[in-house]
This record gives sequence, C-alpha cells and structure tokens, in this order.
Amino acid sequence: QVQLVESGGGLVQAGGSLRLSCAASGRPFSLLGMGWFRQAPGKEREFVATISWSASTYYRPSVKGRFTISRDNAKNTGYLQMNNLKPEDTAVYYCAATQARRTVLASGRYDYWGQGTQVTVSS
Repeated sequence: QVQLVESGGGLVQAGGSLRLSCAASGRPFSLLGMGWFRQAPGKEREFVATISWSASTYYRPSVKGRFTISRDNAKNTGYLQMNNLKPEDTAVYYCAATQARRTVLASGRYDYWGQGTQVTVSS
C-alpha cells in the first residue's frame, strides 16, 4: 500500500502562484509514477500532469507552460508548481501514484490516491 498526503493548497489571486506537495509512504517512491488530477464543482475529475518513474512528463494543454510537475525521490515527495493561476484552475487537486512503467494519463490506471487539497483562484 502507498499513502499519499497533499498539502500546499489555498486561496490566491489570479496571476499568483502555489506549490502543491504530495508526500508518499509505504513503497519506494522512485518506482512509482505520479500524477496530479483536479475536480471542480459539478465537473468530472480531469488529468493535469504526470511524471513517470523515469521523470518523463506530460501536461494538460491548458496548463502547459504555467504548471511544472517534479519529484524528489530522496524525500519521497512530488510537487506541482502552479504559476500564473487563473480562476478556471479552481478545483480540488489530487495526487495519485501508479505502478505503471510508462506515462499514464487515465485516472483508472492510478493505484493510489491522496485526499485532495483545495485550490481557489480569485479574479
């Protein structure tokens, strides 16, 4: 089992920045791929970004160039740096981990999930 705990959410004005963290425990983090998803009120959960165990990354087009996903295997922690935030980025953000060895975008391919952290961007 893998436990994931997100932190770093909050309220920020449009154009501001936040950094989300995802602390993992229970399995060697270096062997897992990690993804970030988000869910806005009344909408389905959607993919945001992912980083594989080999550090390959992929982003949702609407966040590419503004968000950066990274990982620190020594700290068993993943990150999502979010810059130039927009009101449409408002959502609960979830980190997830997968045992898949390649880049994974589909939420169903992720094996473990955190509890989520709220990000609110005011206009």
